[in-house]
Amino acid sequence: MTARISFISHAATTAVRRAAFPSDESLHDREIASIKALGWSAPRAQHILAAPERRTQETTHALGLSHSIDSALRDCNYGTWQGRALSDVQENDSDGLAIWLTDLTAAPHQGESMATLMHRAERWLCSREAQGHTIAVTHPSFIRSAIVYALGAPVEAFWRIDIAPLSLTDLRFNGRAWTLRCASCSLNQSAGNQSAGLE
Repeated sequence: MTARISFISHAATTAVRRAAFPSDESLHDREIASIKALGWSAPRAQHILAAPERRTQETTHALGLSHSIDSALRDCNYGTWQGRALSDVQENDSDGLAIWLTDLTAAPHQGESMATLMHRAERWLCSREAQGHTIAVTHPSFIRSAIVYALGAPVEAFWRIDIAPLSLTDLRFNGRAWTLRCASCSLNQSAGNQSAGLE
């Protein structure tokens, strides 16, 4: 059985722009208008899913997609760091931040460790292996975790993957293994479906 996952990373938020740990914030009206102006046409898919946060829901609606909510696609729980700028955490909890950046099993913020997030992404990806084509609007951290699993890369590779806001990452399953078709590809209209791997 073959399968395909087209991940879409939610659009940029204030937290993204200020290098902060995200909270459940909404998109700015101008960001929503920009998404609608793309004129992006979604490929045919058997399933269209989105994470439960407002920023993913609003991105999905702005793209004109009718979807179901899948809580497994939710962002990492950053605990007490949620909504705080990275510079603030660095200043007030430098030891915790250093541990978090070097030990994927650590959760100094009392939330979810990156290792736990990666296991969640692995379980979700395995559950889609016989589900045809799924479009999933979610978070960069989840997409990075899925790429690490799909490629069989060491977990440390998580920190070396960059997923841009409002970008597409396409994975294919051939019945034996996942392959990466494209990562963090632009969703703009001029790119076209073929260059984004969506034919």
